[in-house]
Amino acid sequence: MPAAPTGEQIALRHGPWRAVVVEVGGGLRVLECDGEPLLEGYGPGEMAPDARGHPLLPWPNRLAGGRYLFAGEEHRLPVDDPATGSAIHGLTRWTAWTVAERSASRCALALRLHPRPGYPFALDLAIGYELEDEGLAVSLRAENAGDRPAPFGAGFHPYLTLGTGAVDDLAVAVPALGAPRLGLAGAAPLGGAALDHCLSGLRRDGDGLARVRLRAPSGRAATLWADPLWDFLMVFTGDTLAPGRRRRGLALEPMTCAPDAFNTGEGLIVLAPGESVSGRWGISAGG
Repeated sequence: MPAAPTGEQIALRHGPWRAVVVEVGGGLRVLECDGEPLLEGYGPGEMAPDARGHPLLPWPNRLAGGRYLFAGEEHRLPVDDPATGSAIHGLTRWTAWTVAERSASRCALALRLHPRPGYPFALDLAIGYELEDEGLAVSLRAENAGDRPAPFGAGFHPYLTLGTGAVDDLAVAVPALGAPRLGLAGAAPLGGAALDHCLSGLRRDGDGLARVRLRAPSGRAATLWADPLWDFLMVFTGDTLAPGRRRRGLALEPMTCAPDAFNTGEGLIVLAPGESVSGRWGISAGG
């Protein structure tokens, strides 16, 4: 049997929830509740297009020019987003992760990111996916496994859907100061708004979680939640994607830092040798 482009397909189930996690990239390919998709994913015979469901490590989004200064030393990475002249979405998207643990409703993946030209730092990375009564919970832990401080940022790239066919009919409420001017206060559908924007300073509920709420005209709703590690959110309506995928799902990307944080320092995490950072986010039905 030919190998699947994304490696092993790890199926999870719990009550009405179903998810599929993939070995290559360590990402999420499918998320459904009662047979209705909440994720605009891709097929088992495809490579993950447009970073769909990918973790973005050790930086999310774009790194301008593929270069940065850290501790007085310049580092250069391959520019793999020629349209913007950037290195994009980190170094783990096409790497096979190790399945460290699995059950019917949970799996844990692990990866040692070894030093390389442009990122001469070692990280131990672990991701957990678990289906609970309320929906999907995702955990991330990153530890500096080297002998020198390491710059670090993280993100995830789910494209959410509520069965509207296009994002235009979705009303989206993001708990951030800049949200109303972008039409992200939840008062009206997105319409034709073209968004590729990062919001920060997310407001949190009493339990410490920030909640982004989506609603369709049918009444279907979903919530993306994130704990305090994720203080940035990228909102992308997919206008630059291939025609068959354009504006089909709304990318809501929880991130620990802003785009180009290796250069600007905005939200950048510096891990000392042996130091770790961890956080959780997830998706639930309703809102």
